Amino acid sequence: MAIVYNVAVLILAYLLGSIPTSVWLGKWFFGIDIRKHGSKNAGSTNAIRILGWKVGLVVLAFDIFKGWLAVSLIHLTQFYIPETGKYITFQLMLGVAAILGHIFPVYVGFRGGKGVATLFGLVLAINPEPTLICAGIFVITLIITKYVSLSSMIAGFAFPVMVIFVFKETTMSLVIFSLIIAVLLLFTHQKNLERLLRHEERKANFLLSKRGKERERLRMTA
Repeated sequence: MAIVYNVAVLILAYLLGSIPTSVWLGKWFFGIDIRKHGSKNAGSTNAIRILGWKVGLVVLAFDIFKGWLAVSLIHLTQFYIPETGKYITFQLMLGVAAILGHIFPVYVGFRGGKGVATLFGLVLAINPEPTLICAGIFVITLIITKYVSLSSMIAGFAFPVMVIFVFKETTMSLVIFSLIIAVLLLFTHQKNLERLLRHEERKANFLLSKRGKERERLRMTA
């Protein structure tokens, strides 16, 4: 009975992660499917590009919240003793279920985003110190390169370094998961990596300046 109950909580985490914030807001307020515009991705970066800063930040905040809340569903399960291996492992399973929901959302034909914001919410809930450092690395890299994809991958690669070598994490499930994050980000950004190598990746000027944002809007509507 406990197994069935825990599986039900995992399904709940997936359904939570499946909430397609950018797709629904795009359709409700703009009458468009964001997956047909810009980078054709249902993530917060494309939401900012196509729907504007206000809606994009709502998308970003909620996508992060999905990962954080999914981890918090641990309180609905039998793994209620904090700081134990099973507790942390099941937290990770809940977070992964939410990420899969974000990438493959059941509500909108299993075509979602890349899961970076939801992943951030997951690791922020479980391991905040290295997560915040990697967030700083992301911001610095973005300012220097103006590539969101490259910044995400570099921050993702920095995460296991922080977890293993700086904070010397001993919980094996967290160590393994930190390594999986680096691989996962590389996998979900494969097309971005190919465009980077061909020097065809779009710079996120619209994120960093009003002038860049206007240029991007004009380019999208041309």
